Amino acid sequence: MAVIKKTIVKGQGLTHEQLMELEAASKMPIVYDEDSPELTEEQYAQIAEAARNRRNANKKTVIALRISPDTLAKAKATGKGYTGFLSRLLDNAINDKDMVSRSL
Repeated sequence: MAVIKKTIVKGQGLTHEQLMELEAASKMPIVYDEDSPELTEEQYAQIAEAARNRRNANKKTVIALRISPDTLAKAKATGKGYTGFLSRLLDNAINDKDMVSRSL
């Protein structure tokens, strides 16, 4: 079996050939083996439970926060996902004693 290496460019659509490959793959039967056995209902339930626990552990509280227009513009300039960026930035800053003392 040959290894095919492809570069994925963000925002670039799939080629006609790639779409045809996906269509063909979707019609192929699922083949289970010792490396990837079929899961039991109990295993599916365990996976679902683990996923729920992980989501709940990572749940964040929604708050309203007033920030300057300049700060918001700088955050938005980082691109899509800027609210997550702001959350991580605040997490890092709150754990930096010097940053906290300068900001009080």
